[in-house]
Amino acid sequence: MVSLEFEAALWDAGAAVVAGIDEVGRGALAGPVSVGVVAVSRCEAWPDGLADSKQLTRAAREGLLDALGVFGVGRAVGHASPAEIDDVGIVGALRLAGLRGLASLADAGVAVDAVLLDGTHDWLTAPPADLFAEREPVPTPPVTMVVKGDNRCASIAAASVLAKVERDAMMRAAHADYPAYGWESNKGYGAAVHLAALRELGPSPLHRVSWKLPGASA
Repeated sequence: MVSLEFEAALWDAGAAVVAGIDEVGRGALAGPVSVGVVAVSRCEAWPDGLADSKQLTRAAREGLLDALGVFGVGRAVGHASPAEIDDVGIVGALRLAGLRGLASLADAGVAVDAVLLDGTHDWLTAPPADLFAEREPVPTPPVTMVVKGDNRCASIAAASVLAKVERDAMMRAAHADYPAYGWESNKGYGAAVHLAALRELGPSPLHRVSWKLPGASA
């Protein structure tokens, strides 16, 4: 069950605005990777029914959108394209998407003091620049990892719902252009109909061609 326990610990430590961050689409074969960012200042409640997006039906996720639109002080979803995933790898693409989400909040005047990130690996913070780096890494707020954070942190759960709703809508729209892959139902993941179409047709422009895809050499 989600709570604001982790957020409160950071508020008590001096962070006025805490952002929960979660990703969607990391394991898909096609489409973008999407990162939700939900910024919250000190509060006591969260939307009724909020949970990890994977535990909710489509109707339940979409039914939360109005409440999530007024939860916290800012929210955004950043994306990295399949071409960017091929170019910089999935971890680099996750970082791109996350930084885009944070930049959207900054553009809206929301300064994030600390981040709660779902999982065990901090993909948001760039590694230190080396002597051969072309540019300095983009600074990010301090990151606290939360294992199963989308089940435990209200801000992370909210981020997961927003990211999944937005990415799912993108993949349903893409289905109209590439119906053979079944993205309406599988959202770019490796379902049987998707794999069969890849073997028959090869990859589309929305596939991650640096990955080992059935039919990629066709």
